[in-house]
Amino acid sequence: MNILLIQLKRIGDLILTTPAIAALREKFPEATLSLVVSPAVEGLLPAISGVDKVFVVRGKADDALDWIAIAWGTFAYCLDFTRNDRSSFLTLLSQAGKRITSDHPNLRSKIRARSYNEFVESPVRFLHTVDYHLALLKPLGIHDASRAIRLDLPDSTVERAEQLLTAAQTGDEFLILHPGSARAEKFWEVDRWAQLIDHCVEERQMKCVLTGGRSPLEQAQIATIKSSTRSDVIDLSGKTDLLTLAALVRKARLLITVDSAPMHFAAAWGTPQVVLFGPTNPFHWHPRSEFAVVLLGEFEGPVSEFHPERPPVPMNQISTQSVIDAMESLLSAPAAPAL
Repeated sequence: MNILLIQLKRIGDLILTTPAIAALREKFPEATLSLVVSPAVEGLLPAISGVDKVFVVRGKADDALDWIAIAWGTFAYCLDFTRNDRSSFLTLLSQAGKRITSDHPNLRSKIRARSYNEFVESPVRFLHTVDYHLALLKPLGIHDASRAIRLDLPDSTVERAEQLLTAAQTGDEFLILHPGSARAEKFWEVDRWAQLIDHCVEERQMKCVLTGGRSPLEQAQIATIKSSTRSDVIDLSGKTDLLTLAALVRKARLLITVDSAPMHFAAAWGTPQVVLFGPTNPFHWHPRSEFAVVLLGEFEGPVSEFHPERPPVPMNQISTQSVIDAMESLLSAPAAPAL
């Protein structure tokens, strides 16, 4: 049996699709699972297990060979996790016996509704992203599947991370601070990151590692953070690929980050983390981990209840002290077992 999965969104979306992939593999161990993704997530693909074939579609003419392969794939099921024009076209192209997506009134009134023949009641606005993905498996007889994120790092990636840590002389107890994001509105105040680093180094005597992307936006932010702190900090930003970053997060004693991919890496391996939310609603994205503390500007302390209807709030509403308090509460607990 052939099953096609379409996930054309970002890195975080694909990571949060891994519980659904794992559930499908467990239910249908002999099936051939094919996954359609966008180029933005290619760096993550070596860590996605349970998939037999991957199509990377770029929305260009050179996708034609992939279109042909999908059209001739003889799929029993096609699950569209993305629900946009391109994914609906690929769903229709698959000619799968069951073409499944979540129900929405607009889908039933637009041309692209012809792409599907089964709709699942799974309102994305009122579900955590993992639950939304798992809900689409109901027509395949899959219920109450594990929500655990599944990522398998290649040995070469783990070795590369170990080399970086050895060269930086971090020791076994180090913190990762990941301040950047593709969206500038997720940035926390630079001076507060610097104060946090000074606290970790001076009060905790712990090495601090800065990670981030190569974009000019993130590099400028990191340069300003480094110039604002009076403590030494290890800068590994722009020096890792996506999975090497994941391996670093797995080794860290603690991660402090904004809403970004490292948050999901930490959740996968139980790395303690403090996550700063503002523009995005943590209801849909928060890490489901006993080792995670979520901070949101309108709250004095950690968020313990999540609501689907919550307007964006500025990141500068999160105080330095609230992050330090959250960090200290996690560092006072025993470290998670080493992997």
